[in-house]
Amino acid sequence: MKTLLRSFQLAAIALLAFLAASNASAANDPIQSHTAEVNGVTLHYLQAGHGTGTPVILLHGYAETSHMWRPLMTQLAERHVVIAPDLRGAGTSSKPQGGYDKKTMAQDIHALVKSLGYPKVKIVGHDIGLMVAYAYAAQYPDQVESVVLMDAFLPGVGDWTKVWLLRDLWHFHFYGETPLKLVDGRERIYFEHFWNDFAADRNHSVSEADRQFYAAQYAQPGGMRAGFEYFRNFEQDAKDFAEFSRTPLQMPMLVLSGEKAGGQFLIDQGRMVDSHVQGIIIKGSGHWLMEEAPEQTLPALVSFLDI
Repeated sequence: MKTLLRSFQLAAIALLAFLAASNASAANDPIQSHTAEVNGVTLHYLQAGHGTGTPVILLHGYAETSHMWRPLMTQLAERHVVIAPDLRGAGTSSKPQGGYDKKTMAQDIHALVKSLGYPKVKIVGHDIGLMVAYAYAAQYPDQVESVVLMDAFLPGVGDWTKVWLLRDLWHFHFYGETPLKLVDGRERIYFEHFWNDFAADRNHSVSEADRQFYAAQYAQPGGMRAGFEYFRNFEQDAKDFAEFSRTPLQMPMLVLSGEKAGGQFLIDQGRMVDSHVQGIIIKGSGHWLMEEAPEQTLPALVSFLDI
């Protein structure tokens, strides 16, 4: 009976997520939802725009999905085609057993870009997404016009184990059978740690509506397991990024970091891996730059991406 009840709960959660996504994809919505079979996985992605500027790829972080980029997509759509995928393991993309090292996840995104016929892109990443964005730029430097890294860190680059996000080291080792049982049906409780504790002010962080949406997305079968794998692969990411960093990138890089979060740390890391870095501290913001300080974050992104 307990198993049957849990099945009904998951079905209800999935239905709520589907209805939210459906409402966001109304016929007159400039942001449309698509899927593609690439690199052995199914990727869901949002797409907007038809401008002649270089296409822009937006990569979300943990505890969020492509949904986080909707405010930026509408601002870029007149001048660029804008693509925001759900990363492997997130949202309604595939949740395979493996492939959660950021080098492989970047290959997913590259395969998507190639399938859409874009020879060169601009790429933006927040949190886990910035790691994938860097891995993309490092593997395909001739196909990346510019790159943006937003508040987190690059494993394996410099003194990366001292980054502020590692102050609560427990959640980076929180994976396996017991953690999955602990969060089953309590996904929202687990994510509150990130949305609240990594914000400068928990009352001005991720909105209530978005919290409900993201919790439902990750509560889908395999969602929490896949999310834990992002962290589990940091050891491999550190090895890959240390090797990547031996060849500095040459394209323009913008680094945005929250004053109450990563601060100068990510900017310094950016300068270790790229020769043309502009760093901006987002005043008063914690980790959730798009939600905590849109009045600073959005203009900085639009200005850089429109160059």
